[in-house]
Amino acid sequence: MIARKRAANRYYSGPPSDHFDGILFFNPDGKPPGRFADLLKWKLNGRRSKWPAAQPSPFQRARPAARVEGSDLKVTMVGHSTLLIQTAGLNILTDPVWSQRSSPFSFAGPKRVSPPGIAFADLPPIDLVLVSHNHYDHLDLATLKRLKEKHDPLVMTPLGNDTIINAAVPGMRLTAHDWGDRIAVGDGTAIHVEPAHHWSARGARDRRMALWAGFVIETTGGKIYFAGDTGFHEGINYRLIAGKHGGFRFAILPIGAYEPRWFMAPQHQNPEEAVQGMLLCNAALAAGCHWGTFQLTDEPFDEPVRKLAEALDDQGISRERFRALRPGEVWDVP
Repeated sequence: MIARKRAANRYYSGPPSDHFDGILFFNPDGKPPGRFADLLKWKLNGRRSKWPAAQPSPFQRARPAARVEGSDLKVTMVGHSTLLIQTAGLNILTDPVWSQRSSPFSFAGPKRVSPPGIAFADLPPIDLVLVSHNHYDHLDLATLKRLKEKHDPLVMTPLGNDTIINAAVPGMRLTAHDWGDRIAVGDGTAIHVEPAHHWSARGARDRRMALWAGFVIETTGGKIYFAGDTGFHEGINYRLIAGKHGGFRFAILPIGAYEPRWFMAPQHQNPEEAVQGMLLCNAALAAGCHWGTFQLTDEPFDEPVRKLAEALDDQGISRERFRALRPGEVWDVP
């Protein structure tokens, strides 16, 4: 039998490493994404909860200050995994998505059930954008084009994603990085690119051709951890970053898009695992993201909030330490 030759990587070329085999990226000692047959089995299971077509946030749209200086830290939820982080005079966006759909199409795919918590026109000057990986609910090229035109921020992303962005947004200021990289961005401020247990694809023929990651924002006022998208992976990556960074003033952790567990566990942690992650990485406070904006999986709209509260209660942790943020909600972090 003749072995089938794998297609070359269209996004990245580089030497093999402990998470890159020369063609594809992978999770060390981890699990690959499910097969197409598994995807069909999930999609046909008939257990998808019905979400409301519209679920406005209880919070008004925020109108952020132009800057937050020094060690003060203000975090504003836009929606899903998009948050505005303001500290040390910098305005940082995570995985910015202002589009109505999380999809390659404007007419189909998961549709936003609540508007962004900050109107695009009300954004303060954006200095830095962190893009964790290339799934459509995290890498939204239409939003990046708008940011380039109005703010011209620096975009940081894991290896390979720069190829996708460069092709769609010529001239965008852009740097691509591997796990373990540290990039200085100002006096006492730096970005660390850290492992996540996930995968990547924009279509059917580019699986794992671009890297996925989380980010640590190092400031004089403490460290902030944005996990991106991640499965719990037995807490391995949480322990690694705790050992490396010592702990965090604040963490942004995904709590949604986790059902059914047999299919989603390797790529999306559930609220109970997110609480364990907060403890393992030694975060003083945490914000829950990746829920309540786009219906990607089977669980009910409000289940992540209820499950998060239950998990915190079970661990004897104050619910104020780990909040599931809603669009427009602003947290002045102690």
